[in-house]
Amino acid sequence: MTLQYQLKNDHYHLYDLSTPASKFTGEHRLRLRTDTVAIAFDASTGALREHGSPLRIHCWANNTRRRLRASGALDRANDLVVVSGPLPVDEINKCLKIDGYCRDMFTRLNELPHGKRLGNTASAWQRTAN
Repeated sequence: MTLQYQLKNDHYHLYDLSTPASKFTGEHRLRLRTDTVAIAFDASTGALREHGSPLRIHCWANNTRRRLRASGALDRANDLVVVSGPLPVDEINKCLKIDGYCRDMFTRLNELPHGKRLGNTASAWQRTAN
């Protein structure tokens, strides 16, 4: 499955590019529509774990951390990072395509332009590490 985010009418649309484009709209299958995007990844490797709507991703990360801690994998639980907010679409798509890119994006978070082009990014980002 090849996924790609696009920003349309101030919403993020996640399309499945492996599906055929509609004969009527020319668009691929829409998998998600959300106001902001969250990305969960391993801080040590930058490996993407999950992405999508912030509520779902934060819930997934909290449950995953809880299970990892219960099994004694504290380092792995503490390594899981969630970044959410109005992320730039090109950066999100690079995270989907390039292994380890999430870590690189995370180090440049305060320098990235706002995903919806509305002011300063520093106050719009959320990071959850525990």
